[in-house]
Amino acid sequence: MRWQIRPAVPNNSFDYFEQTLMTDNGFREYDVRWLIGKEINPNGFVVLGQAYGTFLQEQFHESRVVVGHDFRSYSQELSRSLVVGLLSTGVHVIDIGLALTPMVYFAQHHFQSKAAAMVTASHNENGWTGLKLAEGLSSTLGPEGIQAFRKTVHGGKFKSGSGTYETRDDLFAAYLADVTAAGTLPRKLKVAIAAGNGTAGRFAPPVLARLGCELVELDCTPDWTFPHHNPNPEDIKFLHGISKTVRETGCDVGIGIDGDGDRLGVVDDKGREIYSDKMGLLVARWLCPKAPGRSVVTDVKSTSLFYDDPVLQKNNTQVVMWKTGHSYIKAKVAECGSAAGFEKSGHWFFGPPFGRGYDDGVLSATYVLRFLAESDRPLSSLVDALPQTWQSPTLGVYCADNIKYQVVEQVTQAYTRDRNEKTRIGKFAVRDLVTVNGVRFVLEDGSWGLVRASSNKPSLVVVAESRTSRDQMYDVMDHIQSRLAATGKVGEYDQQMPPR
Repeated sequence: MRWQIRPAVPNNSFDYFEQTLMTDNGFREYDVRWLIGKEINPNGFVVLGQAYGTFLQEQFHESRVVVGHDFRSYSQELSRSLVVGLLSTGVHVIDIGLALTPMVYFAQHHFQSKAAAMVTASHNENGWTGLKLAEGLSSTLGPEGIQAFRKTVHGGKFKSGSGTYETRDDLFAAYLADVTAAGTLPRKLKVAIAAGNGTAGRFAPPVLARLGCELVELDCTPDWTFPHHNPNPEDIKFLHGISKTVRETGCDVGIGIDGDGDRLGVVDDKGREIYSDKMGLLVARWLCPKAPGRSVVTDVKSTSLFYDDPVLQKNNTQVVMWKTGHSYIKAKVAECGSAAGFEKSGHWFFGPPFGRGYDDGVLSATYVLRFLAESDRPLSSLVDALPQTWQSPTLGVYCADNIKYQVVEQVTQAYTRDRNEKTRIGKFAVRDLVTVNGVRFVLEDGSWGLVRASSNKPSLVVVAESRTSRDQMYDVMDHIQSRLAATGKVGEYDQQMPPR
């Protein structure tokens, strides 16, 4: 064995002569992520390259791999380390350099490579790094694939060879032509585009400009210190910044793209933040007549409005609830031959002929804009026409990786007792439980709350929606928070609920 995984130690050095550092907690459900210096170092990325080069040859008989990286201060160096490891296994590396994650997925199709590795920690705070790894076209490693890859890493028996290397700095031109192939919008829109100083600031504005939009750019200059907030469309601070810009500049819509470009957030013309599940429902309504009889997939965090929507029902559009996570929804869309898949986090997936099935925040933004441009009503009016519900932000609460699934199981058992005993939460008793991913308890009025383990951080995810009142939504959230506090195993929340 040529290297050894060891426990995490405080270490911020990028010294290539130091011992390889890679802790085991980085292998998560559908990504691999670590804290740089404390849990992994550049030598660890060399090992990851050796393992993935071996994995892609043995598991899906591929000899070429696309590599890209985001804009974080350390990502380029880690990408180089990864490439060193890949080349040592004899594969051919196509390095597209600074890129969005969906650009890497697009490059797989463009170059016909079943393998790809994107060095990114998505929207995670500075200090995080990781990989998104492909296992075919429009397919990324899910739980079984991640564990198989982990086994390859642990085994240390890597292929040896003399790989070849090329850089392709022309990829964005091909991507730009692809996502704007339908041409300019039927009417001009004024759009606030926000990137949170992340990688998307380099790539999203030219796409929307090609559509004919008048752009108001907000934090589109890449800055790896993220001086204002993390580039996360579920972060209230991020959305509030877009809202302020929309109101001050009179935009038709505000679009926010996350750190690696595979998610979006939307703000309407009145400056109201529209959660991506409700925005997804509007887009699904627009899309489903173009693909009658095909399903749409939603994640377990998404609004219940999908399930009794009259427009979807009229077009015989089945709604499939599935696990949260880009690899899960991506695979479910492919399995069901769905027209689209929507996650509340802003990961959207469009099946053929609308897309290639992978999550692309920039492509998703073009569909929001096409939908809006084809409508004769402002976005705020279209949103207000939906049945009213009251939704919480998606909250994260600290819970250690080694116990978070146990805590979710403990909470699931508690809500099972609540259902059996007809416990009232606010004004309504628990009617049903959905345990496809964590526990989503549904009340008699259709309100619901969710507790699930985060797949990429030491955290639990908490969401609630009421179909009755704002107070009922707060009652659900308060009940969840008291349940979690009673476990004695959770810490602070990453953001706070707005005042009741």
